[in-house]
Amino acid sequence: MAHGSLMLVLHAHLPFVRHPEEAVFLEESWLFEAITETYIPLLERFERRHQAGDRVRVTMTWSPSLCEMLADPLLQARYRHYCSRLLELAEQEVHAKGQCAMAAAATMYRDHYRFCLQQLDRWHNNILGWVRMLMDAGVIEGITCGATHGFLPLMRTRQAQRAQIQIAAANFRKHFDRDPKGIWLPECGYTPGIEDLLQEAGIRFFFVDSHGIYYGSPRPRFGVYAPVYCANGVAAFGRDPDSSRSVWCAESGYPGDPVYREFYRDLGYDGEYDYIKNFLHPDGVRRNLGLKYHRVTGKVALHEKAAYDPGPAFARAMEHGANFAHNRIRQVDYLYDLIGREPLVVSPYDAELFGHWWFEGPQFIESVLTTLSDSPITALTGSEYLERFPINQVITPSASSWGDAGYNGVWLNPGNDWIYRHLHIAEERMIEQVHAHPNPDSGQARILKQMARELLLAQSSDWAFIMTTGTTPAYATRRTRDHIARFTGLYDMLCQGRFDEPAVAGVEWRDTIFQEIDYTWYR
Repeated sequence: MAHGSLMLVLHAHLPFVRHPEEAVFLEESWLFEAITETYIPLLERFERRHQAGDRVRVTMTWSPSLCEMLADPLLQARYRHYCSRLLELAEQEVHAKGQCAMAAAATMYRDHYRFCLQQLDRWHNNILGWVRMLMDAGVIEGITCGATHGFLPLMRTRQAQRAQIQIAAANFRKHFDRDPKGIWLPECGYTPGIEDLLQEAGIRFFFVDSHGIYYGSPRPRFGVYAPVYCANGVAAFGRDPDSSRSVWCAESGYPGDPVYREFYRDLGYDGEYDYIKNFLHPDGVRRNLGLKYHRVTGKVALHEKAAYDPGPAFARAMEHGANFAHNRIRQVDYLYDLIGREPLVVSPYDAELFGHWWFEGPQFIESVLTTLSDSPITALTGSEYLERFPINQVITPSASSWGDAGYNGVWLNPGNDWIYRHLHIAEERMIEQVHAHPNPDSGQARILKQMARELLLAQSSDWAFIMTTGTTPAYATRRTRDHIARFTGLYDMLCQGRFDEPAVAGVEWRDTIFQEIDYTWYR
């Protein structure tokens, strides 16, 4: 008999990046890399283990902004072109690397890009069909997120928080033909009272970081090893720190093993310029292409990294996955005796860690699932757990996030605090205009819908996060300013009682997210 359960939670999210005004836009590659290296490899392994008869249960966010991009015909066409070009380069590489230590890696890349294109054909360019199929099979429990991953604790108005949640739930229904039972609060950002908005949207559970449970009131009897109910009956699951540390920790975590692929060395920098220039962005600047031929090796300079061999690396990922699963078995055995109840270990991660940042990560996940399938620990999703264990303690979780230091500092600091005066004014103006136009004509309705889109896009927590980390701060700043500027232009149009159809159509053409949007949630 099982003495405990594991809930594997993967949070798949990217900000909405779509630029029809340019034939090739650099930041769209964030999506293309994630499809190639994370989403397709994970879905393929889930399906394979399910067909092999293993019990595969994964709780997985598919954020609304990500779903909108995956379903977008323009981005689908651009991804197919991106993948086809990589296949062209990989076929050249098979010949170029045929007689050296990197031959196996070159062949692996060629075969994988072929497989990606085959899956595009299978799912008619939209891999959300694959996700729906795995949901129908019970392999994935899909959950939603904030509409554009807006950080709820830093929104000024209740209406803005409600709109992020309700628009997300509606978008989930559009893409998956079912109601979301769970939600990943953006950045796990929680403050007491958000659960009332979740209940209003029909959502049964959400996730918080460990201290959101530990510092709750009253203190949780079982710590993070059982969910808690808020006063209204919505459940909160807390992150297990031990299982998180084994994957996330830069020093002792699995991804630092020397046989794994080195992320920071790439053909885009190593290749002869004339050889690779046709595969670079049209500006000709050297950047990562995704073909990486070196392994972590150890604490040595990049130029001293040894050649990467996929065979030993994927074998090590299988070993690490089995080790992770066996450690969870030992953990739940210990906890079962300690707390006198079947413990639940909640292990949440950004999905993009597996495959994009840690190339062998999908193989690790497959190994975890395979090992658990024949073990005394049960893999469960959020809804399954609440059905099996409906009686849980009632507490008020503590305000928290899963960002550095555990609260709001990543998204509110001297490097990005300037954005909030604009976001808060835009929230208030959105509410003002919805109330001012209870029965809008067709033109006014179009303006209100686009104002809602622009506000939601400006609220994406990704922009504040990027400003903090300094990865592409100029782009994040530009996106925030552009959406606020478009919102303000539309607001002025409404206030002046005019309708500039070409201007409205131009903004609609640029920012197409949420065609089904209901702006009345801002009432």
